[in-house]
Amino acid sequence: MSEEVGRVTAAWLGLREPADAAARAPELVEPVRRHLAGNPLTVVHDLGTGTGSMGRWLAPRLSGPQHWVMYDRDPDLLEHAKAEMTDTAAGGAPVTVETRQRDITRLTAEDLAGASLITASALLDMLTVEEIERIVAVCADTGCPTLLTLSVIGRVALTPADPLDAELTEAFNAHQRRTVDGRTLLGPDAVRATVEAFGRRGVDVTVRSSHWRLGPEQADLTAEWFDGWVGAACEQRPELTGPAAAYAARRLAEAAAGRLGVVVEHNDLLANCE
Repeated sequence: MSEEVGRVTAAWLGLREPADAAARAPELVEPVRRHLAGNPLTVVHDLGTGTGSMGRWLAPRLSGPQHWVMYDRDPDLLEHAKAEMTDTAAGGAPVTVETRQRDITRLTAEDLAGASLITASALLDMLTVEEIERIVAVCADTGCPTLLTLSVIGRVALTPADPLDAELTEAFNAHQRRTVDGRTLLGPDAVRATVEAFGRRGVDVTVRSSHWRLGPEQADLTAEWFDGWVGAACEQRPELTGPAAAYAARRLAEAAAGRLGVVVEHNDLLANCE
């Protein structure tokens, strides 16, 4: 996996963490909780950990002692994740953590041996078909539940509407599907590809909505997300740069005044958990 594609900063991950926590589908946690009930120790392997937001969100929602194994290729993010991880599960049980600096698209069944649950967040859309096939294959082989949250699906709604919204959305989605260093990213097609990959292995997948809903209380996140969204769209289609300048100025002024609403649609997936 390229070192540049999907590179994120701790600052960006910290800014988006509250919105991620609010968006994840809590109804997918209940079947996981039931599946894990009675385990003397739940071992969670978290793929593409970043700063560890998935662990901070999920660990307090699961009962019993837990051990989290966190994977990322960025050692600084892993250090942050380990330092900031909660040490208490639901009911006060202990939570421990270890980190592994790895390319998660190259994990093997041996890496995931002993897993009770596999998780990931905001990951799938940065992968290729081949990478998703490898990840799904190794997850399916473990036989344990796999919870994959916050994958973009290519739909954005801004309020109030603007004539350029649809054109920029289309350009951004094309950017998400771009080819970089020989890797053709799936972007908004990743959810479908993942469900199909599990299906070919006889594994059922439950899909739920997990949309960001950004309003005046998230003005800083809205502005940061919007800047990246417009920038990617213009990188994909440079002819949009001129029209997008005035558009961006209007939109950022609306955001600063608390008048801009944004819905960024995502899906959460739960596989192999009946």
